[in-house]
Amino acid sequence: MSSRLGLVTDAVEAAPGRDLYGYLVEQMTYGGKVDYVIVDEAQFLAPEQIDQLARVVDDLALDVFAFGITTDFRTKLFPGSQRLIELADRVETLQVEAMCWCGARATHNARTVGGEMVVEGEQVVVGDVDRPSEEVGYEVLCRRHHRKRMTSAAERAAALSPDVLPVTSD
Repeated sequence: MSSRLGLVTDAVEAAPGRDLYGYLVEQMTYGGKVDYVIVDEAQFLAPEQIDQLARVVDDLALDVFAFGITTDFRTKLFPGSQRLIELADRVETLQVEAMCWCGARATHNARTVGGEMVVEGEQVVVGDVDRPSEEVGYEVLCRRHHRKRMTSAAERAAALSPDVLPVTSD
């Protein structure tokens, strides 16, 4: 597993259908040392896998730290996030806050296809913030700009448009 910052470490993929509890029991049974469990992108886990992680905490006395987002580009809860919120001993919003292009706190994820924001489609589509605009991409927005479907690209286009009328307070 690697990060955009260049950090690299070994990881185990929590593929769909993988029994996370069973995997950890097997590792520990054969002498593997497990101090804690870290899950990134927890929103993509199935609700059953979240139940398995709760069992890891309760039955194996291991701490589980799960990180992820709660809602998709349509502002609907991911099933994994929903189940995590239902079972978590504690939910914390990280202090590192993403910012919308306007400077406000970003609370929503926008999916773009060909540079245009979309609000319908499959819940999970692999994309990236650094891909060419003709592909699927994602951008974090504040709620106001998500509701208005105003991405940074849409804002730049509107600012350059000859149809925008100047507003004065006279």
